[in-house]
Amino acid sequence: MSATRREVLARSGALGVGIAFTGAVSELFTGTAAALGHSGYGPLLPDPEGLLDLPKGFRYRVLSREGDELRSGEGQVPSNHDGMAAFEGRHGRVHLVRNHENRVTGKIPVPTVDGLTYDPMGKGGCTALTLDSHGKVIGERVAIAGTAVNCAGGHTPWGTWLTCEETEDRAGTNGYTKDHGFIFEVDPVDPHRTGAVPLTAMGRFQHEAIAVDPKRGVVYETEDAFERPFGLFYRFLPNKPEGGRGSLRAGGRLQAMRVPGVPDLSSIQETGATFDRVEWVDVPDPLATETPIRFQDFGPKGITHAQKLEGCYWGGSSVYFVSSFAHSSEGSAADHFGQIWRYDPGARRLTLVIVFGPDTDIQLPGESPDNICLAPSGGLMVCEDGGGVQHVYGVTRRGEVYPMARNQQNIGTADDPEWGEFAGVTFSPDGRTMYVNCYTPGTTFAVTGPWHR
Repeated sequence: MSATRREVLARSGALGVGIAFTGAVSELFTGTAAALGHSGYGPLLPDPEGLLDLPKGFRYRVLSREGDELRSGEGQVPSNHDGMAAFEGRHGRVHLVRNHENRVTGKIPVPTVDGLTYDPMGKGGCTALTLDSHGKVIGERVAIAGTAVNCAGGHTPWGTWLTCEETEDRAGTNGYTKDHGFIFEVDPVDPHRTGAVPLTAMGRFQHEAIAVDPKRGVVYETEDAFERPFGLFYRFLPNKPEGGRGSLRAGGRLQAMRVPGVPDLSSIQETGATFDRVEWVDVPDPLATETPIRFQDFGPKGITHAQKLEGCYWGGSSVYFVSSFAHSSEGSAADHFGQIWRYDPGARRLTLVIVFGPDTDIQLPGESPDNICLAPSGGLMVCEDGGGVQHVYGVTRRGEVYPMARNQQNIGTADDPEWGEFAGVTFSPDGRTMYVNCYTPGTTFAVTGPWHR
């Protein structure tokens, strides 16, 4: 969060000691465990190592830090750890695929590797970690290189990772030799099986995250545009809806969501607000050869925009997507501190199910939700991307918010402290370990403890 956003919150009176959280929370969760109590797992205890504060009974292991040597010998662990997913391997192994949101000026770029590099001038990409049945790192290597601003993405039902470029830079811009703004598929076990091939039919825009409908094969995509007109919510109808590694290269149709009468989702403020006539409109030029997609002509009815579209995931029979915040001072129709929307493709129904916001204290969690995942308790884990101290916080089925982790790595000064955001929260296939990244300094943690308590 910038100083400007802090000032906006201060002026709006969003300072004090509580958390505002409203919405139909129970419909989000598909876990079978009982909901946690009002206190979550208890208060966070200071970490004597000064890295990560956790509740009593929980412990962490640092799996990887930027600047360390990759076990593959390909170079250093890159900077800017972002979106991530965990995949089940053989003999109890777990494969982690981790994004690196490096721009041209990134600290430590993703090393270029033959057969895995898209554009040699791109500094972003993914690395893949392999953990044994005891949770120890036994492998770490480049999974894709030469991409740019790899922010989030999502896993597929067939066990691959889709990494998303959050940029629209063209060849010749910032030294790039190829166009950027694409999605790439990454095999977590053997990245050479997927290579570095842009999935061009899925659109060229400032991608954030994706979620796949496992029944229909439809891929939903969020766009985090930084200026008006803000991003769109998309769906991709693949020519091979049965899926499988490499199936998305066969192309398909890219469409954008239109909510009749709602040009900007931030104008909707009441949880439970429902729209039953959602339309999907073909994108005129998915490659944005002349004009960015959000500027293109979608006809006299226009299209529906939203500021800061971030996390996207599939739960039950619906897709959920996050708008981290909206500020009228920046061009949105109205202000909010975070929304979660639910789209039911069977009913073609869109519903606002959760609204976040700090009731009082900007130092507490409760605003600017970013990466989100379902927790084994049946609730949510949410990465905070706001101001002040940064948290991973949980939300129970009853809508109770509790802190799960706090970043203690001060990247500012003693007089003006600053903490990097969390990103990429995900759980191991057996639900016993939470993996999460600190964006800067790039650090990947594995957190174990009484998750089913």
